[in-house]
Amino acid sequence: MDSVQVDSLRLDARLVDAYLRRLGAEQPAWPTVDVLRELHLRHLRAVPFENLSVHLGEEIELEPGRLVEKIVDGHRGGFCYELNGAFGALLTALGFDVTVLAARVYGDRGVLGIPFDHLALRVRTVDAGDWLADVGFGAHSHYPLRFEDRGEQDDPGGVFRIVEAGPDQAGVKGGGGRAARRSEAADLDVVRNGSREYRLEVRPRTLRDFVSGAWWHRTAPGSHFTKSLVCSRVTEDGGRVTLSGRRLKVTSVGGTSEEKELGTDEEVLAVYRERFGIELGEVPEVRERRPV
Repeated sequence: MDSVQVDSLRLDARLVDAYLRRLGAEQPAWPTVDVLRELHLRHLRAVPFENLSVHLGEEIELEPGRLVEKIVDGHRGGFCYELNGAFGALLTALGFDVTVLAARVYGDRGVLGIPFDHLALRVRTVDAGDWLADVGFGAHSHYPLRFEDRGEQDDPGGVFRIVEAGPDQAGVKGGGGRAARRSEAADLDVVRNGSREYRLEVRPRTLRDFVSGAWWHRTAPGSHFTKSLVCSRVTEDGGRVTLSGRRLKVTSVGGTSEEKELGTDEEVLAVYRERFGIELGEVPEVRERRPV
């Protein structure tokens, strides 16, 4: 990884310590895979995936210090650019070799989203090679995925595979086919339970490459982030709690769920505070967007 990329993710000591406290983690001795797995899961439990800034009129600044300040000082979460950008900065500060990667998310009928649609991380550990870390995709893997493994990877979040992308999609659900053969330069599809989640480039990127994508998702009427509200995190027992507007959904490890429509603003603000640790002065509301 080149030095420009490393510098773009650098944090000062105060933010590193505060970030680890937010996650409830100790300063690790070495950047090992066990440390990466622990931090990944702790992040999903402690820092919610949320798009509240989009509807509160808050700016989203893709600068490592600002992203981490939002998480540790503002006690907030964010969406992929923010969460994985901040997490990558933390991992870099802890000695991991981190590469920022761009992805395009699969939408309806398998249509790929815009360039720089999603930000993920390739993380090298000192003892177990490279891993795909992603704490910014909402419901996804609880632990990082082995980057060079083309077989099935079992995870509490589902059965995952990383396969070569291309017109021949054989091998996505099974164990063979051309998609299972690796080419270093090829784009990769991340597959969950047999369905493609996103197409990942292997070319290294920097945070500033994602400014246009973040702007589009924050402003465009066609962005799903401007059309809905979400705040979601993994629970301590491995389930998930999600607040979508005024609808609260709690899903258990076994997949059963309970849903409740919240009536008053006080109820909504209490859920943000008690379930996600987010103190808000007003209830976010989806605002009508004009074409950009």
